[in-house]
Amino acid sequence: MVSLPEELQAREAAARRRVEELQAEATELALRLEKAREDLSRLEITRETVAQVLAELSAAEAAGRDVVAGKATEQDKTSAPHGSGVTMVPPWRESLVVAVLPDVYRDIVEVVADAPGPVQAKQIVPRIGLPATTGKIEGTRGKLKRLVERGWLDEDTPGQFTLARRGPGRDRSNSR
Repeated sequence: MVSLPEELQAREAAARRRVEELQAEATELALRLEKAREDLSRLEITRETVAQVLAELSAAEAAGRDVVAGKATEQDKTSAPHGSGVTMVPPWRESLVVAVLPDVYRDIVEVVADAPGPVQAKQIVPRIGLPATTGKIEGTRGKLKRLVERGWLDEDTPGQFTLARRGPGRDRSNSR
């Protein structure tokens, strides 16, 4: 039989180990919590910045700032969100040219404009310098759909994209 003092010592040692384990878990959780708070803070700042930029762009558009005949003002060039975390594809209007689109969208429209007929996303991907992987094809398909929504391209047959009948490049003078 085990003596009472030995049993108490064994239980005390087990309790001490459990406290140490829980302390280690608490330290790990505190580190994870701090990282999660940092991520949350970054996301909040990003969301606020995006909202501010979009509000400024909307206000500028409402004030009648247009890019006419492919000549952007210096302010238009510096405030365009190309590659800065916000991809802005403006709805097509008569006065807009392909040059106002972010680079990848411009490349896509130019490939579609140069094609003899309707093209699919999988045909566009290698022509814009991307590897023909499923992810890149699907990402390009999403961009093509966005260009259709905004009036730059048409999709008469599912997955087959052409220049919008009323859109850019129909006379080819506006596509470069």
